[in-house]
Amino acid sequence: MSEIKRLYPTGKGFSQIVIATGNRHIFISGQCAFDPSGQIVGIDDIGVQTDQVMKNIQQGLQESGASFENLVKMTVFVVDYTSEKREIIQSVRDRYIPANSGPASTLVGVSRLVAEELLIEIEVQAIADE
Repeated sequence: MSEIKRLYPTGKGFSQIVIATGNRHIFISGQCAFDPSGQIVGIDDIGVQTDQVMKNIQQGLQESGASFENLVKMTVFVVDYTSEKREIIQSVRDRYIPANSGPASTLVGVSRLVAEELLIEIEVQAIADE
């Protein structure tokens, strides 16, 4: 049986410490704002791109038999990071991840991602039962 204990939840969709045990470790590679046909969505719009990224993560979790509740680690890469972008990203994240049960999280500002039009990339790890 998997167990996820979240210490010091911030109320902003992440916890300072996550202790996880379980049978299946799920690693989802960095997801970008590609729709199912492989096209970039939300060019020049961090909110639209973040929503597409979260949808892609949601699909990957569902296909793995997990959900956002199973997340234990999230790493966010943001092109030309600003506090304004952080607020937009947070507002989208809040629609997917409960404020007091989020994963341990790191946000990193970067100069560029794999394609020039991409503004955000998120990779996650989850723990789930067989």
